[in-house]
Amino acid sequence: MTLCLCGGFSRALIYNQPAMLDIYLVPEKTAVSAKGDGPAVDIADLENRVLLLQLQVSGIVEQESLDVSVFGGPDEKTIAVAPLASFPQLFYRGEYALLLDLSAQPQVKVLRAHWEVNRWGRGPEKPWFEFSLKATEISPELMRERRAQARQP
Repeated sequence: MTLCLCGGFSRALIYNQPAMLDIYLVPEKTAVSAKGDGPAVDIADLENRVLLLQLQVSGIVEQESLDVSVFGGPDEKTIAVAPLASFPQLFYRGEYALLLDLSAQPQVKVLRAHWEVNRWGRGPEKPWFEFSLKATEISPELMRERRAQARQP
């Protein structure tokens, strides 16, 4: 299950919670000009299977798009064909967040980010982006609290 979150809510979601594990699926300030994959990241030891995915696009030129998805599987050689989560197509700098709930998928022990880039219009034909993708564990208590708040009128 994935849930798209606005930037303000994503900060509120992790504010004042106990220190949770941050995992970079794409390291900070990664510069890309072609499609690619991040490293396979082992999540087998995570206590909680709910992750806040935070995509930070820090560099971009006009007339180009970035598509970022997260794939998973039981090991790094057996990554599923279908993504577990996908961000909407991006055209601008900014912070974007998705909630990824893997609690019903205990077989997923490895995550890997994948990105596609596209450029159109005048100017250089090669796209260029600078971005990072971080996954932060969300505590079960915080998730219960947020779900209860969402149900209130």
